[in-house]
Amino acid sequence: MFILFCFVFVNLSFSQKKQDFVLTSPDGKIEIKILVNDKISWSISHEKDLILAPSEMSVTLNENVVLGKDPVVLNSKKESVDTSFESPFYKKKSVQNKYNQLTLNFKNDFSIEYRAFDDGVAYRFITKKKKDITIKNEKVVLNFDQDYNTLMPYVRDLRNPKDPYISSFESHYENKKVSEFAKDTLAFLPFLIDYKNHKKAVFLEANMEDYPGLFMTNNTTKSGFESRFPKYPLKETNGGFNYLNKLITERADYLVKTKGSRNFPWRIIVISENDAELANNDIVQKLSEPSKIKYISWIKPGKVAWDWWNDWNIYNVDFKAGINTQTYKYYIDFASKNNVEYVVLDEGWSVETDIMKHNPNVDLEALIAYAKERNVGVILWCSWMALNNNIEGVFENYSKLGIKGFKVDFIDRDDAKMVNSVYDIAEKAAKYKLLLDFHGMYKPTGIQRTYPNILNFEGVKGLENNKWTPNDDVPLYDCTISFIRMMAGPMDYTPGAMRNATKSEFKPSHSNPVSQGTRSHQLALYTIFEAPLQMMADSPTSYMKEQESTDFIARIPTTFDETVALDGEVGKHVAIARRKANTWYLGAITNWDSREITIDFSFLEKGKKFEAEIFSDGINADKSAVDYKREIITVDSTTKLKYQLASGGGLAMIIK
Repeated sequence: MFILFCFVFVNLSFSQKKQDFVLTSPDGKIEIKILVNDKISWSISHEKDLILAPSEMSVTLNENVVLGKDPVVLNSKKESVDTSFESPFYKKKSVQNKYNQLTLNFKNDFSIEYRAFDDGVAYRFITKKKKDITIKNEKVVLNFDQDYNTLMPYVRDLRNPKDPYISSFESHYENKKVSEFAKDTLAFLPFLIDYKNHKKAVFLEANMEDYPGLFMTNNTTKSGFESRFPKYPLKETNGGFNYLNKLITERADYLVKTKGSRNFPWRIIVISENDAELANNDIVQKLSEPSKIKYISWIKPGKVAWDWWNDWNIYNVDFKAGINTQTYKYYIDFASKNNVEYVVLDEGWSVETDIMKHNPNVDLEALIAYAKERNVGVILWCSWMALNNNIEGVFENYSKLGIKGFKVDFIDRDDAKMVNSVYDIAEKAAKYKLLLDFHGMYKPTGIQRTYPNILNFEGVKGLENNKWTPNDDVPLYDCTISFIRMMAGPMDYTPGAMRNATKSEFKPSHSNPVSQGTRSHQLALYTIFEAPLQMMADSPTSYMKEQESTDFIARIPTTFDETVALDGEVGKHVAIARRKANTWYLGAITNWDSREITIDFSFLEKGKKFEAEIFSDGINADKSAVDYKREIITVDSTTKLKYQLASGGGLAMIIK
């Protein structure tokens, strides 16, 4: 008995003593250190720079079982993966997926997977319990060794002051120190930390199925952040704009009740030495589940003639413009003549609370037939609340009528109940071969790979805000989201304004909305901003008056075979080139600072000559933002050209 006691004591002591594990990226630059003692924590360094100081992780289950408290490692496994997968509705045709992985298996039926890529790191919990579990909380901590600058999007929504988790996920970035994080507030992902030596890190999450979204708040030491999650909704009531939201009046004391054997969301940190790298990153795509749709040939990306931003404001016609059949025929004619794939019917085509009831001024069946004859697809807007009342019935009915998809709006939550609803909508839409654009939506977290019929997401402070916000710095924001928000996935930003204004001349307008910055800035956004379903926000009348710009926009595809981030600095400027088949598309923009940029054409195939159609800022764009210069020149892989971008300016090219 004494010998047996000693044996057990020695084994327990060995299993519970402090243990260190190390995982490095394939190129050896990134190192993850995992420390297991009375808790589990990790730290991350990039070469000699500490990116993340020791930071704790844990998951609390029902009955206050904490996965991560007094953990016992049973075994560990390391492996290296170098593979690739096809990505047909993305910014590149295929994605290289190369990483080193460490899996720690713990007593109490759980594991943690750590992955180290050359451009970032990630971890996730995995549970292996036979019975269903209740997740009470997850602890995600981000500690830093210095008081770094952050670019942080705070929750700004006031629809329900008692519940800060109701949000449209649209905010400009606050540029503040870690210690200056606004007390008792929440920020959503993704956000950026600015380190020394020009290095930056962006924090994201992926594979969020059956789980709530991650928010961050300041921790008690003011040296970092810690997680907050929306609890599971128990009671809801109608509210928000036009009572189109479900506001939460009572939440549970848990996050979600879920399967006992499951993967948790990935917690991700992307690390860059060069800002431009952030504008061409695939980590969310790599950490997402593969497509659940077997046959995808019916999924057709493209551009959309959009009615709402321009307030149905067409003129030089002999009918009253508005939400009616004649106006939408005008939009369809415009789309057909300009090779625009879709027209969206935004709010007003139906009763907002019952989308099975049509506006009597809109003959929907006639419009669908009219559009089909002209090779244009019709997409319908609806609120999530109205759709959620009868998802199957709505999708079955409108798919039979010939509708191609839905723009689902006013989601405005990412608790587990809403996340599950988004997955359910995606699955049912795929069943009826319907495309989806999730508006009023949290940031994408990889579901776009799992359900590729989802072609776009909002979760961005897009062009629509120009209709009512006079003081927003839009060019700054454009030059920031390209490196942060866009890393999560597509953005339903809705570019394409044909009325453009300088900083001093800009004024909001409801029926004749204007963009901040130059015409060339707007044209460039069609290449820079990822959006497999991309809106053309201005009115057909405006586009026909500016046919040269319209022809250019119409020729830019919405998915690509290759992407090259040419240059950029967060908040200042960005330049991206993308290839589709044998044609390249290039966009460059700046903030309100005019600047000279150099375009290096070395991304072109060597030994070949190319014709470049170029829209650059006109010589008078500093006074008249609509001024641009169009030229056609010959370039090759040795060409280097300098361009002067005006204040809020841009540069756009098609190179064939």
